[in-house]
Amino acid sequence: MDKCLLKQLTEAKDASHLMKNISQEDKNKALLNISSALLEHIDEIIIENQKDIACAKENNMSPAMIDRLLLDSQRIQSMAQDVRKLTQLEDPIGQVIREIERPNGLHIQQVRVPIGVFAIIYESRPNVTVDIACLCLKSSNVCVLKGGKEAIHSNRILTRLMQEATKDILPYGCIHLIDNTDRLIVNELIQANDYVDVVVPRGGKGLIDFVVKNATVPVIETGAGNCHLYIDKEADMQKAIDISVNAKIQRPSVCNAIETILVHQDIAHVYLPLMVKAFDGKVEIRGDEKVQQIIDCYPATKEDYAKEYDDYIVAIKIVDSIEEAISHIYQYSTKHSESIITEDEQAAAKFMDSLDSACVYHNASTRFSDGGEFGFGAELGISTQKLHARGPLGLIEMTSYQYKIYGNGQVRK
Repeated sequence: MDKCLLKQLTEAKDASHLMKNISQEDKNKALLNISSALLEHIDEIIIENQKDIACAKENNMSPAMIDRLLLDSQRIQSMAQDVRKLTQLEDPIGQVIREIERPNGLHIQQVRVPIGVFAIIYESRPNVTVDIACLCLKSSNVCVLKGGKEAIHSNRILTRLMQEATKDILPYGCIHLIDNTDRLIVNELIQANDYVDVVVPRGGKGLIDFVVKNATVPVIETGAGNCHLYIDKEADMQKAIDISVNAKIQRPSVCNAIETILVHQDIAHVYLPLMVKAFDGKVEIRGDEKVQQIIDCYPATKEDYAKEYDDYIVAIKIVDSIEEAISHIYQYSTKHSESIITEDEQAAAKFMDSLDSACVYHNASTRFSDGGEFGFGAELGISTQKLHARGPLGLIEMTSYQYKIYGNGQVRK
């Protein structure tokens, strides 16, 4: 193993043992210090971030992906505010989940405990560096961060500020950044079973698939987001248009933005022209043959329906029924987030009960699939698997449990 990585992982493992005994008061104090440090160093953060932005432009990164990378004063202030909000959330560590009294007098408690060392592998978005580190601290976990090379300058300054802000409160080594951009280091990290308790990949399908296939450390698979919006024949047209715009345009580079719109044939001739007008030329539209007969657009292929664009592009398909919409979603979805727009309560129930995605919506934008929007504070990611958690991963989902058994001399016969 790389010597620098081994040193970081050893320090992280040692810190995870000490974090178990850190009080809620000290954790909140550390978080408040981080929030203040971000606000006090906005100009310095922006200078480092602009180095990453310049490199991104030189490498012809798309505008949507550059937006993911950008940190401006408003975004940094928002990050600091989100960190402060975490101090107001209930600390999950030590919570008694259930208690059992046995006939032999044993008293058993099931208690929430930290998982230990989280290794997070992610791309582009430097705000993730702060979100994850602070969630880990609040839940008494330790983090080893492996951000993408495209955000290396931003990640370095953010990590340094957090380390300095917490050095007199928390154990040394509770926040680590691997700034070695060699891809081989990822292989070593995801197979470091003696040091890492869980790996969480956040990014595109390629990154996630690589980690899932090659990790020996347990993985929480967070989703690539091929999210769908279904416009039912009983849709309220204003809701349909407003939600379409929000779910596609507000921030197309994130995993909870929609990539495909399915439209019931009975309403397509009304919805599609209005949608084109609302998109105002900002979105490239790819449609099937039926869509092309109603609006001017590019032809859609099977690959288009399977793709997470992360860009101002949307695939559209006209369906004959809600059953066809559900079938299409099962074929192409990454099981992240899907939404139905309809005033028919029975149709909404059928859609939501039939699908197997982590988040299913009725008359709302998929953009709400987010830890902050769910009231969890920030989020570790959006899990698209079923074990041990799914959907936005907040503080509760970042814990395990242990049993504490209290006796008075009992022996088993």
